[in-house]
Amino acid sequence: MSDDDKRSEYFNSDVVSYRTRLGSEFYNQPCEEMAKSLLGKILVRRLDDSVIVRGRIIETESYPGGQDVASHSFNGKVTPRNEPMFMKPGTAYVYLTYGMYHCFNISSKGDGAAVLLRSLEPLENLDTMIRLRKIFRKCPKTVLKSKDLCNGPAKLCMSFAIDIKSCNKQDLTTSDRLWVEEDEKSRFFDTIVCSPRIGIKCEKEWQDKFLRFYVLNNTYVSKLEKTKMNILNYSQTVYHVL
Repeated sequence: MSDDDKRSEYFNSDVVSYRTRLGSEFYNQPCEEMAKSLLGKILVRRLDDSVIVRGRIIETESYPGGQDVASHSFNGKVTPRNEPMFMKPGTAYVYLTYGMYHCFNISSKGDGAAVLLRSLEPLENLDTMIRLRKIFRKCPKTVLKSKDLCNGPAKLCMSFAIDIKSCNKQDLTTSDRLWVEEDEKSRFFDTIVCSPRIGIKCEKEWQDKFLRFYVLNNTYVSKLEKTKMNILNYSQTVYHVL
């Protein structure tokens, strides 16, 4: 039995209890706090054929809106594209980047505030994720490792079939297509890393803000930071790393 099979078998068993859907109270918190709180939670997607895929959230980015020049809601301007960022906390905001890839965000407390999901640890129905990923690959016969399935915002959207048509503006507290679950028995990490966001092209002040969060030493993270970072323990005490 492969490691992926073992993982799927384990997470499909009754040993792990992560069936509690996160409610409105969870999402109604400041953007930066929600970005940290989402780490370790389970993203769930029910596909059109009723197959369910699950993955553990291990990397996020905070986009608080307002004066954040890197945010789609900069200066509070509402457009048809960014409207979900101004909807109730817990609303899915899916947008297209580079004209072909989707990114998935969740609105939080605060006008125009949202959290980008950057990476997941695949847990359930990995074969389905691989099939969905290969649709977008130039070489569909290439072998995909589990760590490469969801280690990036576009990759996780491909693996979970998250797009504007099927998922944008979904209320994660009630949707039957997309939601997030608690993992009551999971305390699999003691620390998280806080670093600047990736691929931000704007004023240096906002480029350098520590608004990306990921699980320390997790192999599914899209990019490990080696210089600019803080380490947060589970109680959120900050330890500076030079």
